[in-house]
Order: sequence, then structure tokens, then C-alpha cells
Amino acid sequence: MDKLIIDGGRRLCGSVEIQSAKNAVLPLFAAAVLTDQPVTIRDAPAITDALCMAQILRELGAEVRFHGADVTVDSSDAHSHEISSALTGELRSSVFMLGSLLTRFRRARIAYPGGCDIGLRPIDLHLSALKRMGVEIAERDGYILCTCDRLRGAEILLDFPSVGATENILLAAVKAEGTTVLSGAAKEPEIVDLQNFLNAMGAKVRGAGTDVVTVEGVKELSGVDYRPMKDRIEAGTYLIACAICGGEIEVRGVRGENIGSLLHKLRENGCKIHSKNDKIYLESRSRLRCNRRIETMPFPGFPTDLQAQTTALNCTCEGCAVIVENLFETRFKHVPELQKMGADIEVKGRTAIVRGVPRLHGARIVAGDLRGGAALVLAALGAEGTSEVLDLSHIDRGYSDLQYKLKNLGAEVRRVRV
Repeated sequence: MDKLIIDGGRRLCGSVEIQSAKNAVLPLFAAAVLTDQPVTIRDAPAITDALCMAQILRELGAEVRFHGADVTVDSSDAHSHEISSALTGELRSSVFMLGSLLTRFRRARIAYPGGCDIGLRPIDLHLSALKRMGVEIAERDGYILCTCDRLRGAEILLDFPSVGATENILLAAVKAEGTTVLSGAAKEPEIVDLQNFLNAMGAKVRGAGTDVVTVEGVKELSGVDYRPMKDRIEAGTYLIACAICGGEIEVRGVRGENIGSLLHKLRENGCKIHSKNDKIYLESRSRLRCNRRIETMPFPGFPTDLQAQTTALNCTCEGCAVIVENLFETRFKHVPELQKMGADIEVKGRTAIVRGVPRLHGARIVAGDLRGGAALVLAALGAEGTSEVLDLSHIDRGYSDLQYKLKNLGAEVRRVRV
């Protein structure tokens, strides 16, 4: 097990190249099963979630080859429709395989998905949509068993704009008989990226980025060579880091409109921000002001994956912030660790009240989940003294080369074996 040792108080300056988006790449791995031809994903991020997804594909019988940062998946010999609990327990995105496996084999057996422990994330929306498409579903001994004679296009209405359910439905619908009309779809940029990927394979998907997506089933899909979108959550994390520490940075690869809600809040804090094309520049020169209120919402609202980092930011801002987590019921696991550093935070249910203090101090802190772990790293960067951040396995799920990118910006960070 590794830990990060961070000497806080350094300003951040320079530029950082953003990795391909974790939340875009994982569904692309699942989509690779839809064709017998090779699929190449360019610049796949070197994160453990991607490696886990690659192992799931190998377990199905696919060949997965890494060439530097590029990954080629050849599913021509894929033969298994089962995914073991050992792999699904590590990766919630394994649930995307339901749609792909049903499209490929007309059956799927998958353990309930895992991932970060940030609260209940039921997959009822996924299963009810698949039933509408002709899938019979049984649940036994912790496994979901899905079978169908054929997948049929259907009219589907999601009660909540779930990203995962939207993506799973697209993967099930691309080769279904007839047309699927999905209303109440999630509008995240990653949905648009999946649509672009599928259409490059020969699918007929339109409407991604709106709340109605239409999929006209096709008989065959081809291989594709594809470069996924950049990670707006990683970009937001580095922008917040600079806001906390002070300085000037440029993040490259992400368009401002994809994290517009965050940029609005950072301007409210007092940061100067300029965005053009796929570059975002941020300057933080003095003590910032607390955000009055932040509520996580589906896109284009404030992303839940940046809530923890923004909580860390508000810890040392002037004033009081109210942060409401609307999407997950236990996504304040980072708060006790921030309190060890001197933060003044009170949690009531899904609401955190953050009263800004002049500064945080270094401490020995433990990452309990992916984004909460990132928030603790940011807090340590801005704190006085030295901090140790333990259990980096969570952070490694979504951030590649975190310590090197921070060091290139001027931070004092080193990773050591415990």
C-alpha cells in the first residue's frame, strides 16, 4: 500500500494536460463487445478502473492489448456471458456489460456491481428498461441473470436521468429489432461521447445531450479507432487545487461548457477564469469567499463528482457555505478527515455546513473513496505543514500520474510505500 506525503502551502503555476475521461472510457470498453472486429481506444487513462474493465473483457474471452497509452480490444473469440463477483465487486461500471452481453449473447450473468461506498446506487432503472426490451430477469445468490430470445426496440421513460442506465440502454438498443426511444435520458457529455463512438461503429443513435435519445437498431457494427473525450472531473480537480493554493494554471483538453457549473462557482469564490476552445485558465490571488450554496444535480447542474473537492475549497474561504448532496446519501465520508485538519464542518443528513477557517494544518488522513480522496489531497496541498494521505487505491481508480502532475505545477508531493 502506498501513501502520499504532501508539504502544503506551495502556490501552483503552470499547465496540465488532462487525461481521457474515466466516465467516458469505461462504457467504451463495454461497447467493444458489440463487434467481432478490433476496437482501438486512444489515450486510455492509466487508472485501475480501466485495468479492471480490461480484465473483465479478458474473462469473457476477448483479447486486450495495451500499446503505450492505446488499447486494442478484439472480441472475436469472446464466448462467456458471465462476470465473476471478484471483478464486479471492484468496479461499478461493470454494470454496463449487461447491455453489451445481452446484445452479443442474448444472456448475461453478472454479480451486483461494486465501486466506491458512497451510498445505495440501485440498478432498478437498468433492469426495468431491459425488461421493456424483452429481457427476462432473475436475481439469485447475489447475481443478476438476464436472458432473451431477441432484443426489441421500445419506448422507455427514465424516472431519473441516470447516466449508467442511459448508457446501458444505448448498448442494448444499438442492435435491437426496431427503434428505441429513451425519454428522460441523462445529458452528460459522456453520453454524447458514447453516441459518437457507437455511430463510428455504424450505429444509428441521435439525440445524446438532450433528454430524448433515439436508437434505430442495426444488424452489424464494425471496429473503430477512437479518441475519447477528456476528463472534465480531473480538470475540475486541478482548477480547485489552484483555487485552494493560489497561483495561475491552465488546464488543456476540456471545454469550459462541460464544467460550466463549476466555473460559475469558482468565479463566485473570487477566482479569475478565462475559457477558450479546450483550454481553461484560472488565477487565484487572495483569500477567496465561500460559495453561498452548492447543490449537486445531474448535468448541466453541479456534478456530484466535484462536491468533495469543492467542500475542501470552502474550508478556508471567508464566510459560510451550504453544500447539499442530492445524488448520493453517504458522500460526506471525507468530512471527518477534513475535520482532523481543522475544518469547521457540520453535516446534517445530505447537507454540509462549512464555516471557513483561516487555514488548515497537516494531518494523517485516509481516503475513503475516489473523489473524497482527491479532496483530501487538495486540502493537504493548501494546509500548513505536512500531511500523509493513506489508502491511495481509491484515488488510483480515477487519477493517473496525480503526484507527477501536481509536482509539475510546483507542489511538494511524493509517493512512498507504506
